[in-house]
Amino acid sequence: MSAVATNLDPQRTPSLDEFFLLAQTFQALGDPSRVKLIWSLCHRELCVGDIADELAMSQPAVSHHLRTLRQLQLVKVRRDGRTSYYSLDDKHIERLLREGMKHVLDAE
Repeated sequence: MSAVATNLDPQRTPSLDEFFLLAQTFQALGDPSRVKLIWSLCHRELCVGDIADELAMSQPAVSHHLRTLRQLQLVKVRRDGRTSYYSLDDKHIERLLREGMKHVLDAE
C-alpha cells in the first residue's frame, strides 16, 4: 500500500489501482471477526493462539483471517523461533477503526 502517499493531495485524484486497494481494505473490514481481530491488535502484538483464545475462534479461522489481512498489508508478522506474533502494519488502520467506532457510537 505504499503506492499511496501519506499526505494526500486534495487536488490529486487517486488512481484506479489505489481505489481498488481501498475497496479491498473496506471489503476485508466488512467481516466482524476481522474487525475484532484488528481491534485486539491495536495496542499489542499477539500470537495466533492468543488471538484465538481472546476472540473464541479456532486457530485455523484466525490464521485464515490473518492471511487475508497480511495480503492487504493491514497486519504484519514477527517470528520468534516457532512462534509468529502479529501486529498492525501501521497506525492508519487503528485510526480508521477508531474513527469508525466514533461514528457508530455517535449514531446511537
